[in-house]
Amino acid sequence: MSDLTNIIAEAEFTIIATVIDKARHRNQYAQPASPYDTALVFCMERAYAFLRDRNQHHLTTHIVVERRGKREDDELELEFRRIRDGGNRWGPMPNFEIVFAHKLINSAGLQLADLTARPIALHCLRPGQPNRAFDVIEPKIRRGPNGVTRGWGLKVFP
Repeated sequence: MSDLTNIIAEAEFTIIATVIDKARHRNQYAQPASPYDTALVFCMERAYAFLRDRNQHHLTTHIVVERRGKREDDELELEFRRIRDGGNRWGPMPNFEIVFAHKLINSAGLQLADLTARPIALHCLRPGQPNRAFDVIEPKIRRGPNGVTRGWGLKVFP
């Protein structure tokens, strides 16, 4: 575990994440949108802003997602294309492309996403709970000019 912690701490990458409190989401909205679709738009908007800040938004960017099943993948791709084509705060993001990856390909990027997602969610949903994994991950989250992660690399909703 300490080797894995060191690998994550030493690796150069930036995290953009969304945490949705599903219970609060359901209670706050009469007809809540799909939490997966909501998370997708928030992450795509922040990824686009990250690329734009580095003048890289004009290059092709592959958004890699894990396959879940034919119907779910088709729905996700439709939502991805809706967001990419302008259904977001930035307008069209024509250089974003979706790539579906099967879990069996053992993608290092998807494994890293799996390893970081739970500690980030637990930090947001149970802020008083000790979370050593988050302490290692937190410096990797995209920051705004004032050093804040919320709204920049981390969106918590609602």
